[in-house]
Amino acid sequence: MRTFYKALLITLFSSLSITSNALEDVNSELAEITNFLQYSDRFASAGQPSREQFQAIADNGFERVVYIAFTNNQNALSDADQLIKSLGMEYMHIPVAFDNPLPDDFYAFADSMQRNTSKKTLLHCQINARATAFSFLYRVIYQDVPVAEAKADMNTVWQPNAVWRDFIFDVLAQNGKSPDCMDCDWTPPPREQ
Repeated sequence: MRTFYKALLITLFSSLSITSNALEDVNSELAEITNFLQYSDRFASAGQPSREQFQAIADNGFERVVYIAFTNNQNALSDADQLIKSLGMEYMHIPVAFDNPLPDDFYAFADSMQRNTSKKTLLHCQINARATAFSFLYRVIYQDVPVAEAKADMNTVWQPNAVWRDFIFDVLAQNGKSPDCMDCDWTPPPREQ
């Protein structure tokens, strides 16, 4: 019986370490940004940072910020482009409609990442839903991250709705990738009434 419990504990701790290694450790200032996820030493995604948090982003070595929501969002900073440039970072804006993401939106982002893969980049939107979906796709297609790992990271923020699931499936298919993986549930969450 003791051997059974020891084996169970080893299995449990092994699975926890696999899960916890999917994301990098995060600086405490960055951890305060809405839904901040650090995928590697060169790539992270988040919800909308505040003016002060952009300073922390720059202080933590980020060189490029890509914003993929619209500037008329309630939390958006109207002068984000000027602020980010003044902090010495590159700024790119790709407005992505939440109810109609397009493959060309994703490819515009991916093209910018491929131009300089060593540039430390923050991809953000309002709550990190769009950004985690783009991050999922970029990591699976261009960085060969396993679908299960990238999906688990995305699911720490949200389970994509039908529109985003279909978008993800379409872009994966265009790149010869399958969304299938062990334990991957792509069922959209129930619609809110």
